[in-house]
Amino acid sequence: MSIIIDGKAYAAELRGQIKAGVEEIKGKHSITPGLAVILVGNDPASEVYVGNKGKMCREVGMEAFDFRMLADTTESQLIAKIKELGQDKKVNGILVQLPLPKHINESAVINAIDPLKDVDGLHAINAGKLATGQDGIVPCTPLGCLMLIKSVARDLSGKNALIIGRSNLVGKPMAQLLLRESCTVTISHSRTKNLPELCRNANIVVAATGKPEMIKGEWIRSGAIVIDVGINRIHLSDGSTKLVGDVAYAEALQNAKAITPVPGGVGPMTIACLLANTLKAACLQHNIENDLASGFLSISNVEQINN
Repeated sequence: MSIIIDGKAYAAELRGQIKAGVEEIKGKHSITPGLAVILVGNDPASEVYVGNKGKMCREVGMEAFDFRMLADTTESQLIAKIKELGQDKKVNGILVQLPLPKHINESAVINAIDPLKDVDGLHAINAGKLATGQDGIVPCTPLGCLMLIKSVARDLSGKNALIIGRSNLVGKPMAQLLLRESCTVTISHSRTKNLPELCRNANIVVAATGKPEMIKGEWIRSGAIVIDVGINRIHLSDGSTKLVGDVAYAEALQNAKAITPVPGGVGPMTIACLLANTLKAACLQHNIENDLASGFLSISNVEQINN
């Protein structure tokens, strides 16, 4: 019988560790980590995400700073706000909610963030550190995925890992993290022609395509670990809607050793890892040694959440 990986439970455990880390640096150094989130426009889904991030920040004892900007905000105006926050000592992490309006260049905006405050881990410097084996700030969703994988299998050495999706947000950094675990990594994408065959050969499948239930259960190798990053709202015949992942969950349960549900799998871990990155950023900026920031958040020690 498949293990259903409970992302909510792991995220709650991680938030408990983060809260302890925040209390430690508050008590020893009188520093309260602060996260600034910038939302451009009024996308309903983004509004919900931003609200959840602020709530979770406050639950672990961090400061939450929300900045709402109009949909017609110019790129230069947004970058000016980022630079302003970069100089604010109360702000340790800066996150610009994606996607941005089409008239704004996302890469230019991301690279305007101070790499030490880039808690999304998307700045070119942090991406380069990840690619070259240095310790930097790692993108939240891939970091959470790795933790969930290692909750099932501590030693990933020699495993065949298939990543479906090649985005800068998930696919590429996920590949780097799994390479560090000595996996044999394959990245597939929209033009991959033998996807079912690749799936059947994979011990680990990370699906991040944005296409509902694209990965069929019969494609999943017996005993594989399946991490479903997708979250898609589909319309049912009775007029209601339902959230589903990129993997046909009920089918995949028949073959997978372990699988994340949607919702309740990767999503909660993404926000928890954002908080963890904010704590790490605060410690880096103030040259503070903190057990969570220097140990747990080191890529080589991500399994500590399961100890």
